[in-house]
Amino acid sequence: MSDLDQTHPAPTDVRTWRDGLHPVNVGHLVMGVAFAGLTMIWALYMSDTVSSHDLRWLLPVPWVAAGVAGLVAAAPRMRGQRD
Repeated sequence: MSDLDQTHPAPTDVRTWRDGLHPVNVGHLVMGVAFAGLTMIWALYMSDTVSSHDLRWLLPVPWVAAGVAGLVAAAPRMRGQRD
C-alpha cells in the first residue's frame, strides 16, 4: 500500500465542509451585501421605479445592511473570545 491509499482521520476540532460548516470571510460578506444593495438601487433608478430625490435616503441602506450582516457574522467569533 502506498501513502496515497491510506486515509488519516481528521482531528476532531477541525470543522469540514462535510459537517455543513465553513468559515465565513466577513469582509467578503459585507462587500457582497453592499454591492448587491447598490446594484438593486441602480436597477430601480434605471427602471424609473425611484426618482433621483429618493436616492437621498436609499443610498445609505446597503451600507447599513452590510454593517448589520458583518456584525451578525462576526458575533459568534466575538462571543467565544471572553477572557
